[in-house]
Amino acid sequence: MAASVISTHGIETLHGCPLLFESRVRPRVQCIQPALLKMRKEELLRSGKQVMVRSAAGDVQSVVQAKDRAVTFRPCIDIHKGKVKQIVGSTLVDAEGVTAEISSEGKNFDDGSSLVTNFVSEQSAAYFAQLYKSHGLKGGHVIALSKDEASEEEARKALNEYPGGLQFGGGVNPDNAQKYIDYGASHVIVTSYVFNQGEFSLENLEKIVSVVGKEKLVLDLSCRKKDGQYFVVTDRWQRFSSCPVNKNTLVDLGKYADEFLVHGVDVEGKRLGVDEELVRLLGEYSPIPVTYAGGVSTMDDLDVIIEAGGGKVHVTVGSGLDIFGGPIRFSDVVSWHHKNTGRENLN
Repeated sequence: MAASVISTHGIETLHGCPLLFESRVRPRVQCIQPALLKMRKEELLRSGKQVMVRSAAGDVQSVVQAKDRAVTFRPCIDIHKGKVKQIVGSTLVDAEGVTAEISSEGKNFDDGSSLVTNFVSEQSAAYFAQLYKSHGLKGGHVIALSKDEASEEEARKALNEYPGGLQFGGGVNPDNAQKYIDYGASHVIVTSYVFNQGEFSLENLEKIVSVVGKEKLVLDLSCRKKDGQYFVVTDRWQRFSSCPVNKNTLVDLGKYADEFLVHGVDVEGKRLGVDEELVRLLGEYSPIPVTYAGGVSTMDDLDVIIEAGGGKVHVTVGSGLDIFGGPIRFSDVVSWHHKNTGRENLN
């Protein structure tokens, strides 16, 4: 069993990830009788507010307006070498190579022959940004999968096209984060900077938060399974970090970010169906909004996410959509989204 250590920041770390000490002081909450509790719930649902109340039985209940808890569709724009593509992310590597965990699968990554591309679009990133904007779809993400001027320009145009409607990820650090916010990104998405060389860095996390603020930060906790549990993977999903994705990690890192983005890397881009175990974990323990991506290939998979995630996990669909060469009609997913949120399709 790995030993726990105490850092100078007053944080216990386990497997390289921060575990903040839980407060032993419980807030005092007034006891409310069942009849009054029911009336209070109805009042809160009408007002759209969220509070914690204690029932006569002593259990704490969260009352949230239905539309605020609705599962939403978060669209994506993945850019590689200046083109909008759908790539099996676990086959994408940087020039410096990959870790033993991946290369041991017998694939030749050095010559690029292992890269699996599901779809290359003839449309620009800005086209998809406009498409998502026209349907009122917010909270999607633009990801630059390669570091080149063409991809940077495509990302800039997409963010300019839909200011405040899309998040950006891809090599984000304190030096360039504000630039993407200025382009129009609602949030920046960070993985490798915080999980540097596979090890969690509280110092780096605090630096990025100091630049953009908690309210504009999305932590990417995309993960793969190893030895029976999920671990964050970094560096194009090729390097296993020492940070598990579990209750403690989600609760503690949720104090620093506005949202989580989590790809189920073992199924991502492969249209194998969703990773229900991962979705269930996210729905049960994430204290902040969380978006799951990976394996969606049918409309039924979307309902699986609602059920497994307890109605708390948003979803990204990429290569499964017909606009990216997949079998699911984009219009059907948009209708599903608006049904969940109680809004009519804007088109």
